[in-house]
Amino acid sequence: MVELPDGWERVSADGPGPFVTREVLRSPDGRLVEWRSRPHRKRAGRARAGVWWRPDRTAWWIGVLFAIGSVCFLVASMVSQWASAPRSGIGVTFFVGSLLFTSAGYLQYAETVNVDRGPGRRGRERWRPVSWEPARIDWLAAAVQFAGTLLFNVTTFEAMKRGLDTRQSNLRVWTPNALGSICFLVASTLAFAEVCHRWTCVRRRSLSWWIVALNLLGSVAFGVSAAAALIEPSTNEPVSAAIANAGTSLGAACFLLGAVLLLPEARAHEAAPADGPTRPRAAV
Repeated sequence: MVELPDGWERVSADGPGPFVTREVLRSPDGRLVEWRSRPHRKRAGRARAGVWWRPDRTAWWIGVLFAIGSVCFLVASMVSQWASAPRSGIGVTFFVGSLLFTSAGYLQYAETVNVDRGPGRRGRERWRPVSWEPARIDWLAAAVQFAGTLLFNVTTFEAMKRGLDTRQSNLRVWTPNALGSICFLVASTLAFAEVCHRWTCVRRRSLSWWIVALNLLGSVAFGVSAAAALIEPSTNEPVSAAIANAGTSLGAACFLLGAVLLLPEARAHEAAPADGPTRPRAAV
């Protein structure tokens, strides 16, 4: 929940399950103010010109790194299915993409850790690298996703090694891939609920909703890909290489679109007032 300064009063709070993602507060002068977790977190400070080139903004780096990492996964999975490129080159491309995911994932986690929990503020005075706040849905989503990116580092690194037998491939490549996909699915579900302020909703006019919906769809596709990539001991082949590659391609394409949309979303939230008057419940 929001940490209230002296003189502020909490009027109402709601969110999915035990999490609080939106509150109505009363300021010392009697104004009713609506606080929402994602817009509050995504504000980077004083509004400035520019959407597509803003390297001074953490949200810009998160979007760019996720986008480039998604391109790596998209290209590698498509080449793996349709072209006769060297397997070593495909493996390196996947690994580089996973490192970019991890860089973006940590920046997203750090953004969540260092956001100020009070109304109308613009970030903590002292930067912190880590925290423990599992009661916050945004912190939990960022932490779980970051863990998933680390698991993808493991699986893509191990996949570059030659000579693994079926048991080794399933243990060292498939298992972290499956666990990483589960982490992405859990994190995307939590992020979707944060935007909806409940577990499910449809808000086609909301840019934030499209971002989290695309990420959720991408996570589902990655999960399907992981399931199809399991090596069957009887054949020494994946359950379905075609489905695995298609799932990775679809998931990467969804993540790419969601990452690109992060840039105009950051600009929109940056230009908005820090915490504005209450608005209809349909607004997001």
